[in-house]
Amino acid sequence: MWETIELRELRVFLTLAEELHFGRTADRLRLTPSRVSQSLRQLEDKLGSQLLHRTSRRVQLTSFGEKFLADVGPIYEQLTGALESAQAAVRSLEGTLRLGLFSGPAGGSRLIEIVDAFGDLHPECEVEIIQVSWDDPLDPLRQGAVELMACWLPVEQPDVVVGPVLTRQPRVVAVAPDHPLAEHDRISLEELAEYAVPRFDGWPPQVHEDLIPSRAPSGRPIPGVPIPVGERNFLALAHRVARRELVFPTVASAGPLMGVGQYDLAFVPITGMAPARSALIWRRRDRDRKLREFIRVAREVLRTDR
Repeated sequence: MWETIELRELRVFLTLAEELHFGRTADRLRLTPSRVSQSLRQLEDKLGSQLLHRTSRRVQLTSFGEKFLADVGPIYEQLTGALESAQAAVRSLEGTLRLGLFSGPAGGSRLIEIVDAFGDLHPECEVEIIQVSWDDPLDPLRQGAVELMACWLPVEQPDVVVGPVLTRQPRVVAVAPDHPLAEHDRISLEELAEYAVPRFDGWPPQVHEDLIPSRAPSGRPIPGVPIPVGERNFLALAHRVARRELVFPTVASAGPLMGVGQYDLAFVPITGMAPARSALIWRRRDRDRKLREFIRVAREVLRTDR
């Protein structure tokens, strides 16, 4: 009976596999939970096997469901991408799409490729790139000042969708040229606990902890210096680093933004930390056509290795 499987049934399953929650899946797809359950049962009947285990406490993919997800997910994306592309070719996009940047390094070089590719397909639609404030980076997205953002991960917010990963960057710590750490070829996160680092009220907690940890692996606290609102930018931080008031865990690509040459800072690699990742994020219920097309183009560009 697999020949009778419909795209809407696959869409329900793929959304369920992402959310692992019938209520959130229903909200995203604008369906009732009972309609989601019915669609899943129809798909399982057509496939002849169970895709998910469902209890009162959790939803979990079966081994068959995991394999089906791995096989069908990429194909579904390609098919829906092709259909959206065909539709976009018929219905041209106009207006402005506002793209927020948590910081310049969060966008990376691939973001420029995506913007250029989108512009080639939709010359009547402008992409406006906006540097969001470090005071509350997600607020412009929630308030509709931007349609999507290039943001550091992890972002675990119920109203936000995390999309394709833009960058994976090695960690470094920015220090003054005469700082004791400047003499090291590399340092560990444990060594970082000897020195003060910046703290930013208003950052998503998971993002802050990943970029600038509050504790070393041993559990020892890493001292934090609260940064006033007016100094929440790379150049102001570079000034504090140069004065040895603090050290700044960041990524190597932040160097040019910190006035390299003006302050002559040193950037020492940090070992034992996974690369910092950034991704495109957007509001969960946003159905704007420009947004959906930009995300489709982004997936196409990022699928191509440079």
